[in-house]
Amino acid sequence: MSNRQTETDVILIGAGIMSATLGTLLKELVPNWNIKVFEKLASAGEESSNEWNNAGTGHAALCELNYTTEKADGSIDINKAVNVNEQFQVSMQFWSYLVKSNLIRNPHDFIMPLPHISLVHGEKDVAFLKKRYDTMIGNPLFQGMEFSSDPKKLEEWIPLIMKDRKTNEPIAATKMEAGTDVNFGALTRMLFGHLKNKNVDIKFKHSVEDIKRNSNGSWELKVRNGSGQVERHTAKFVFVGGGGGSLPLLQKSGIPEGKHIGGFPISGLFMVCNNPEVIAKHHAKVYGKAKVGAPPMSVPHLDTRFIDNKKSLLFGPFAGFSPKFLKTGSMFDLIGSVKPNNVLTMLAAGAKNMSLTKYLIQQVMLSKEKRMEELREFIPDAKSEDWDLLVSGQRVQVIKDTKAGGKGTLQFGTEVVSASDGSIAALLGASPGASTAVPVMLEVIEKCFPEHLNNWKPKLKEMIPSYGMSLMKNPDLIRQIHTSTARTLGLNNGELQSSIK
Repeated sequence: MSNRQTETDVILIGAGIMSATLGTLLKELVPNWNIKVFEKLASAGEESSNEWNNAGTGHAALCELNYTTEKADGSIDINKAVNVNEQFQVSMQFWSYLVKSNLIRNPHDFIMPLPHISLVHGEKDVAFLKKRYDTMIGNPLFQGMEFSSDPKKLEEWIPLIMKDRKTNEPIAATKMEAGTDVNFGALTRMLFGHLKNKNVDIKFKHSVEDIKRNSNGSWELKVRNGSGQVERHTAKFVFVGGGGGSLPLLQKSGIPEGKHIGGFPISGLFMVCNNPEVIAKHHAKVYGKAKVGAPPMSVPHLDTRFIDNKKSLLFGPFAGFSPKFLKTGSMFDLIGSVKPNNVLTMLAAGAKNMSLTKYLIQQVMLSKEKRMEELREFIPDAKSEDWDLLVSGQRVQVIKDTKAGGKGTLQFGTEVVSASDGSIAALLGASPGASTAVPVMLEVIEKCFPEHLNNWKPKLKEMIPSYGMSLMKNPDLIRQIHTSTARTLGLNNGELQSSIK
C-alpha cells in the first residue's frame, strides 16, 4: 500500500462546475499557487454539472415563478428574483472575461440565446402573472419583459403548446428574449481544460475517503487512487465541491459549522422527445406554476436544449427518491449521514415534511402514461411514442435549524459552509446552483481569504465589472453589462441558431 504524501496550497474536491469556477478564479488572482483537484469519476462534469443531469436553464428569474411570491396585501415580492438575476449577471460577466481573454473559446458551445417564458392557466394565476409582470417591468433588471393573454400572440410565442388547445380557461404568458440555455457540462470541461493548461494537477479516479485537521492548521486528505492505493495529501485550504457528496466530507472534517446539518436526497427525471419534427416546433424554456402542495423544485417546464450542437426537447422534472447522495453514490449515503449532532434535526425535518414525502411517493409511483398526462397540459397532442424517460441528477436538499423555520427546516437553495478560520469550505444545496457558480465562489473567496481581498480587488473588478456593486441601483451599468456580455457571448447573434441541427 502506498502512503505517498504531498503538500499543496489548495485542494479542490470534485470536478464539477463549482470547483472549476473556484480554481479558475484563484488561478487568475494568484497564478503561482499550487492547486490539486480530486475527482472520483473518470472525467470532469459527470454528476450534477453534466448537461443531461440538470435543466440547463440560465437561472435569472426571468420565467421561474417560484422566485416571486404574492404577499398578504396582494402585492408581489420580487426580492429573491432580483437577487437571483444579479447573481446570474455576475456569472455572465466572468464568462465574458474568460472569452475576451481567450482563456476559453467558442461560447456558443456552452451558452445559447433562448426566450424564457412563464405560462399560467386560470383566472387566479393569470391575475397573479399580470401583477408579477407589472411589478417586474418597472425594474431595470427585467426591462424587455412582455405580457400577453391573447391566444393569437401566444400562438406566435409557443406554437407547439397552443396547437389543438381546446380549453376556454384563461391563459397568459410573459416572455423575455434575453434568456439563455447553458450547457454546464461543456462549460465545466472547458474550464478544466484551461486549468490543466495552467498546470493545475487534476486527478481523476481519485476518491477522497477522509479529511482531518493537522496540528499546524493544514488539512490532510486520505485519497484512494484508481489502483486502490492510499495517498495522503495536505493543503492550507480545501474546498469541498462534491455535489451531494459534500455533506459526508464536511461531517468528516469535524468543524463546528458542519454540525446540526443534514441532507435529503431527491432524484430528478425528465421526459425527452425523440421526434425531430416535434423538437423543431418549440424554441423556448417555458415554466409553469407548481401545483398546490408541491415543493419548489417541482415546477414543470418544457425546455429547448442545445447539447452537442443538436437541438433537444425535455419536459419535467418528475421527482424520484433514492438514498444515494450522488448518481454514482451508495445506497447507505442517507443513513450514513445521520449523526448524533444532527439526528434531532433530521427527525424534525421528517415530521415537518410529511407532505413532501407523500409527494415523492406519488411521483415514484407514476406510470409513463400518468407522466404523459402532465406533459399534455403543455403539449395537448403529445404522443407517448415520441417521448422517453431520462433519469437526471441527484440533488441533496440541505436540512438545518433556522430562526425562521425552527428545527429541521428544509432549505431550497445553495449555501456555503466554511470554518471560522477560512481554511475549509463546502458547498451544499441545489437550485439555482450552477447558474450562480461565480457569485457563490466569490463568497467562498471573501469568507476564506479576507486578508488578500484588498490586493485582489483590482483583478476582481477587471473580471467582474459590477463586483461590489448593486446592479439594480445602477441602471446605466446594467445596460453596459447586458450589451457587453451579449456581444462577447454571442447572445445577440441569430446566425448561431442556424448552426444547430
